[in-house]
Amino acid sequence: MEKIKKVVLAYSGGLDTSVIPIWLMETYGCEVITFSADLGQEEHLQDFRKKALNLGVSKAYVEDLKEEFVKDFVFPLLRANAIYEGGYLLGTAVARPLIAKRQVEIAHKEKADALSHGATGKGNDQVRFELTYLSLNPQIKIVAPWRLWHFNSRQSLIAYAKKHKIPIKVSAKRPYSIDRNLFHVSFEGGILEDPWLEPKEDMFLLTTSPEKAPDKPTYLEITYKQGNPIALNNKHLSPALLLSKLNSLGGINGIGRVDMVENRYVGMKSRGVYETPGGTILHIAHRALESITLDREVMHLKDNLITRYAELVYYGYWFSPEREILQLTIDETQTNVTGTVRLKLYKGNCTVVGRKSPKSLYHPDYATFEADKVYDQKLADGFIQLNALRLKIRNLLRKKG
Repeated sequence: MEKIKKVVLAYSGGLDTSVIPIWLMETYGCEVITFSADLGQEEHLQDFRKKALNLGVSKAYVEDLKEEFVKDFVFPLLRANAIYEGGYLLGTAVARPLIAKRQVEIAHKEKADALSHGATGKGNDQVRFELTYLSLNPQIKIVAPWRLWHFNSRQSLIAYAKKHKIPIKVSAKRPYSIDRNLFHVSFEGGILEDPWLEPKEDMFLLTTSPEKAPDKPTYLEITYKQGNPIALNNKHLSPALLLSKLNSLGGINGIGRVDMVENRYVGMKSRGVYETPGGTILHIAHRALESITLDREVMHLKDNLITRYAELVYYGYWFSPEREILQLTIDETQTNVTGTVRLKLYKGNCTVVGRKSPKSLYHPDYATFEADKVYDQKLADGFIQLNALRLKIRNLLRKKG
C-alpha cells in the first residue's frame, strides 16, 4: 500500500463519500480533508461540513463556485454548441474539471500529497477527475477507493456505514444515482438500467411533465454579447442567476428532458435521463443567433468541430491542449454573435420566434421573393452549370463504361 500522509477528498455527502473518509483513515492512517463545491445542487452544504467533521476529518472546505462554474465552464460549452451523441448537454462532465481543479489548489495550500474521489471504476467520472488532477499536478498521488477496496455493492457499503455508525440517507423510493448542479440533473441506475422502462414521473426534480405544463405559452427574450447570454427580458443578470431564472421558466414548461443510451468512455453503454431546462433554452437561442450572424462557411466549419469538442469534454480532457485550441477557434467565431433572441416555451417545446442583431448578415433585399434591385437571377444559370460540371462528366464516364 502506497504511503499517504494527507489526502483531499471530493466530498458530496452521499453514500460513497460518507464511507471513504473512515476507509482512508483506516487504510492509510492518513489525515483527510474534504472539499464540497456548491455548484447549485440545492443542498445545505454547511451540513456536509458538520457531517464530515463528525467523521473525524481534519478540515472540511465548502465553497460557492456557482458563478465560476457557469461563466468559465458552462458558457464556453454553450458557445461551442456542444452536445454528446445528439442529446447530452454534458452537465456532469463539465462540472468535474472545476471540482478537481479546486481540489488541486486546496492540496497545494494544505501541502497534501494525495487526492481522492468517490467515482466508480465503471464510470466516466474517474477519468474526468484524474485527468484533471494529473494535468494540473503531475506529481500528485491519487486514491480511487472503488478500484482498491473490497466493497463490491451498495449493500456492502451500507453495512460498513452501519458498523462504523456513519449517518447515511438511503431511500428505496429513489434508487437512482443522481448528480445535480445549476446546469442539469442526471439520473442513472434503479429501474433506468432497463432501457425499455419509462422513468416514473416522481423521479424528476427540475421539470414539470409537458402534459401538466401550463396551457398558455411563455415568451421570453435573451440578449447575447459575443456569444454569451447577458440579459433576460432586458434585465442584466450574472451568469449563475440568469441560468437559474431560465431553469425555473423552462422547468415549469417541461423543457429539457432527455432519455438516452450513451457510450461511456470506458466502453460500455449506459442509460441516462437528464433534465437541462435552462441549458436547453440557451442552446437553442445561441444557435438561432448564430444563424444570422455567422458566415455560412464559418458556421459549417464550427459545426464540424462540435462532435470532437463534445467528446473531449465527455471523456475528461477539459484541460487538454486540443480542447483549449478548439475553444480559442470557437471563441474567435463569436465576435459578432451579439443580439437578441425571442423564444416561446410551451409544453416541452422551446421554439425560436424571433432573432435580431446589429451584426446580422441577413438582408431582406437579397432574400425576398418579391421584386428587388440587388440580385440578378440570370447569374444562377452559370452558377448551376459550373457546379454541375463534375456530375455531368461522371455521368459521361458511366455511359462509356
